[in-house]
Amino acid sequence: MLRKEKSRSYREFNDEDDDEGKRSPEFFDDATEDLDQEEPNGSISQEEEIRIGSPPMRFSKTCLKNVFTVVLIFIYLLLTAVAVFLAYQTIKEFLDKHNNPVMSVTYKEVDSFFPPGIALYPGKAQLLSCKHHFHDYIPPLVDPGKPQEGDCVIKDVTYFGPFSNQTQKRALVVRGPSEVRKKELVFMQFSHNETEEDFSAITYMLFAKFSDLNDSSNEAEFMRECERNYSMWTFSGGFRTWVKMSLVKTSGRSNEAIEFRQESAVVKFNDKRPEPEQTNQLFFVVFEWRDPYMQEIKLIITANPWSSVAILCGVFMALFKAANFAKLTIQWIIKMRKRHLRNKARELNPITDS
Repeated sequence: MLRKEKSRSYREFNDEDDDEGKRSPEFFDDATEDLDQEEPNGSISQEEEIRIGSPPMRFSKTCLKNVFTVVLIFIYLLLTAVAVFLAYQTIKEFLDKHNNPVMSVTYKEVDSFFPPGIALYPGKAQLLSCKHHFHDYIPPLVDPGKPQEGDCVIKDVTYFGPFSNQTQKRALVVRGPSEVRKKELVFMQFSHNETEEDFSAITYMLFAKFSDLNDSSNEAEFMRECERNYSMWTFSGGFRTWVKMSLVKTSGRSNEAIEFRQESAVVKFNDKRPEPEQTNQLFFVVFEWRDPYMQEIKLIITANPWSSVAILCGVFMALFKAANFAKLTIQWIIKMRKRHLRNKARELNPITDS
């Protein structure tokens, strides 16, 4: 409408036959100013169109969204790193607990034990007597140093040692006590000529059940395996050695093991024999159960696989959600970038055409 009105005024100016002197200078100045402001093809100026098409408010909102998106990406990357660290720590702690089980110790009370096997290696010493007694009562010695009657069950086994096939050993295996409530004990006497050695001692070994030796098809092989798996102890001549046994049962990951622990007390023997008979050194040993409690040790793996799996599932779900959010965020940024470029190109098209 503005252009039509100005064109009509211009035609009226051309159609008039009046002289130029009749027109005022202000008239031409106004017309020139209107022509300067007017663009060809009747378009608005470039600065005016950019100002109208890109308001500051829209630019500020887009900038805030982009900043907020970057902050969210940074937070989720941080959370992802924390989740990965937690997964690593969970797996590491599970492996550590699995490889290093803890011990659980319990005591089981029993009325009686299985009679253990007492394997003695007397060497050149001679067994004088072996007898069972009850209630911790041992009667006074009668003719010490001379053979006496006994009631023990004894087996004589000869075998080659497990660590050297050239060494042959002879073991006297005695059936041990079982009635712990009655305080059953086994009392044994040995004699040995002390003139042949500077020091004298008798070695012995304890194994779980005397019946295992009777049930074994090869007694020599059974004793070889016992010597490989059980400990050896000794008692000295000239003393009475009181051995109190306790049984320890250890349950491992795949098998069970039984071993003995012992407490020993030594009392000097007052030798009242005639001096010529004192050349033979005497050994006295007593075997008894210490108490009616059997110690059981179990290896317990404190690592719970189900709790570890649950933690890992939660961690992996967090990782999946973080990856999915990062993917959607990147797609949204690309989409917003394309929209911004498209709007910018649309705004610049009228200026290019002009």
